[in-house]
Amino acid sequence: MAFVVLPAPAGRVPAVAASAAADRPRGLARIAGLSGAHLVLGVLAVVSIFPVYWMFATALRAPEDSLSQNPVVWPVSWANLAYVWDAIPLGSMLLNTFGMSLVLAVAQLLVAVLAAYGFARWSFPGRKILFLAFVGSWLVPFQVTMIPNYLLVSQMGLLDTVAGVIVPNLCSAFAVMLMRQHMQAFPSDLLDASQMDGRSSWGTLWRVVVPNMRPALAALAIMLFISAWNEYLWPSLVLRSSDQLVQVGIRSFLGAEGNNWGAVMAASGLACVPILLIYLFLQRYVVDAFVRSGLR
Repeated sequence: MAFVVLPAPAGRVPAVAASAAADRPRGLARIAGLSGAHLVLGVLAVVSIFPVYWMFATALRAPEDSLSQNPVVWPVSWANLAYVWDAIPLGSMLLNTFGMSLVLAVAQLLVAVLAAYGFARWSFPGRKILFLAFVGSWLVPFQVTMIPNYLLVSQMGLLDTVAGVIVPNLCSAFAVMLMRQHMQAFPSDLLDASQMDGRSSWGTLWRVVVPNMRPALAALAIMLFISAWNEYLWPSLVLRSSDQLVQVGIRSFLGAEGNNWGAVMAASGLACVPILLIYLFLQRYVVDAFVRSGLR
């Protein structure tokens, strides 16, 4: 048996070579673009993390070196942390702050679920106007509503109480808007099937919608909790005593005779540790909420 080797058709080999040569610059350009994007992200990450690092670095310096500009902390000193723990009731303040943040997160999440379900699934006169009012309340600066809220809390007798911090913030327009996005993306076939089974709107919400939106609800709850934990201006206005919430307690180290920056950074660092741990372990829910909020 004889094998005959046929020559390649004319023009095919140069065409393949030309295609490979054309793809090579595209691949290099793509690699360069990805490298540039990662470089920009790396720089932004360093800029974002550096203030947090400097806070812990200042907290771990010796009290007499609190204003040092050296980025390397050596030797490490625990004097500021020990002083803060003895100077203020930090343990009870952290518990109070955790309870306040938890109540606010649960209340805002409940209001957001009910309001978003109504906006997304019910048609009623003035729905768009009412939703625009929610959006407008989110866009109004806090300084505009600060004085009316303060007068309201004062007339209710809630000044210098944690309840005075909670009551004006029971509703979050941001939470309503985010949950409305998820409600609109919810499959309508499941809602129709639930109605055919004889469930009411209330039963459909709690037995069909809410169980299928647990990742979004968990992510929103985390964001609301973090936002409540980091709030400073409103608690500092309502609370006259500085031994209830940790955000207000930190300012006790700032005085007219001088600022103890080592103690301020130590207290701030201790206050950030719980929220950093929560976000570290549950960050995928937060990312998932923003990704899914744009899907239809």
